[in-house]
Amino acid sequence: MLVFAQVMARMPLSTFRRCVVAHRGDHKVQGFTCLDQFFAIAFAQLTGRESLRDIEVNLRAQSARLYHMGFRCPTISRNTLANANATRPWQMYADFSQHLIGIARPLYAGEP
Repeated sequence: MLVFAQVMARMPLSTFRRCVVAHRGDHKVQGFTCLDQFFAIAFAQLTGRESLRDIEVNLRAQSARLYHMGFRCPTISRNTLANANATRPWQMYADFSQHLIGIARPLYAGEP
């Protein structure tokens, strides 16, 4: 899990926070912030998780290390993640991904 924390530490989180503010992603959010949601989805993508249940089981197995992985919520339940995915604006993640693509494109411009 140290590798996941190192990858997430390289993310431009100030840009992510600007995207969240621009789309009011954390409006009326108490415990499971957009950053926690992003980390959960990134964890699922990087580790090949296939379902919300799979994400939940794997994150609960790492519950003692969640803080060190960057999460600020103590646990992540399937229902919380499902509700966040259904209700939060997807545009903030699209804007952030466009920013990441803008960073990556010049790095790989010479690659086939």
